[in-house]
Amino acid sequence: MRQRVKRILLLTPPFYRLFKDSYALVKYPLSLGYLAAALKRGTDWEVLAYNADFAPAAEPFDVVYLTGKGFQDYLSALANSSAGVWSEIKTVIAACSPSVVGISCTSPTFAAATMTASLVKEIDPSITVVAGGPHPTTAWRQVLENPHFDLCVVGEGERTVVDLLKSLEQGTDPAKIKGVCSRNKDGITAAPARPAITDLDSLGFPHEHAPAVLHDYERYPLTAFKNIMATRGCRNRCFFCGSHLIWGRRVRFRSPENVVAELKSLQNIGLHFVHFDDDTFGVSSEYLTALTDAIKQQCPGLRWSCETHVSLITRENLRAMKDSGCALIQLGIESGNNRILKLMRKGFSIEQAKSACALIRNHDIGLETFFMAGFPYETEESIRDTLEAIKRIECDKLIYSIFTPYPGTEAFALCRERGLIGDNFDLSRHCHQSPVNAFCSDLAPERFRSLSAEIEQIVSEKNKKGLETGN
Repeated sequence: MRQRVKRILLLTPPFYRLFKDSYALVKYPLSLGYLAAALKRGTDWEVLAYNADFAPAAEPFDVVYLTGKGFQDYLSALANSSAGVWSEIKTVIAACSPSVVGISCTSPTFAAATMTASLVKEIDPSITVVAGGPHPTTAWRQVLENPHFDLCVVGEGERTVVDLLKSLEQGTDPAKIKGVCSRNKDGITAAPARPAITDLDSLGFPHEHAPAVLHDYERYPLTAFKNIMATRGCRNRCFFCGSHLIWGRRVRFRSPENVVAELKSLQNIGLHFVHFDDDTFGVSSEYLTALTDAIKQQCPGLRWSCETHVSLITRENLRAMKDSGCALIQLGIESGNNRILKLMRKGFSIEQAKSACALIRNHDIGLETFFMAGFPYETEESIRDTLEAIKRIECDKLIYSIFTPYPGTEAFALCRERGLIGDNFDLSRHCHQSPVNAFCSDLAPERFRSLSAEIEQIVSEKNKKGLETGN
């Protein structure tokens, strides 16, 4: 690396802003926050963070718009590097003048990440571009086939990125760093995997350096910093999910004391509501009791939300959560058909899901539900069952997704095996809001689109009604 200021720009690419100018991700991504904290603690590099999907005062997403005109606008924006958001990104990168740009991306945002990487190299080809996050972890070889990416960080990045910057600074070979994938004259190679971080209490708080490192910090509402994680890892084995490829199956816990310290810090900056971003909150009843007791005793007035599993909804757990300020629970129900739920390996029946929802409502806790249609084994009957569940389950908000097979997952391998994914599979056209998704073996694409559009309309209407009534 040539001699220049030691400065890294951590960036998340746009996604929702490509659908509509007034759509945005109004949050400080935890990925950027954790990486920035690790670099501020472990290096003397100047660190800047930029959420390119942020815009203030964004309007709520509407699923009908996302799958309709919004999707066409999204594709148009990806094909036009002079569109407004790309001009903004170029301006930020040029003003920052970094030595390294780290782009954190998922599979749906990989197309935007690729565009962003090309803009970086257009500004200055000597900038080292590093890809990290879920997609580079599962598809690092594909990522490095693109010449605009120089390196990939696989898995948890906090330790790896510190070692990587030290290597670049010292002029040593980054290909030898655990958790790094690289490209050289001999091809694309991967160093040994880096072990998972065992002491999560050793990590910095994502929000702690935000005032100093986050681009446009003063334009963010306080609620953009409400997200927190108490655990990493997920024991569940949902067929379509790739979370374990990042965090592993073994759940690692922060101490309740460490979590409460972060919560109190968030309260001190004026936050009164936080959201736990854990894959599954409360996987251990012992830990749940200890954490909720600590929150109740040390964070008076704090209200919070989380996502958890149907099997964990018990009167005892709900009582402990409610008493410590839990105001809203998200449940991934996904399907209204027991055959599909079993094939997804969700670990519960639709009857159990309905009972869990009723129990949450009986404890006067808000409820948001996730549903998905288009699983490869779906039939028209199973999708109709999901539509009926969406209609009948009382909740404050519905989040509907179209099944999307992501690289590295069992679902992706199944779709390959069944000929539903070919060699020309274009990630930019497939996300949970994509109207061209059609991965049902026994349903024609046109018929599935018609059924999905019916679900989208019902979801949109129910969510608008919820907004109007204040739910």
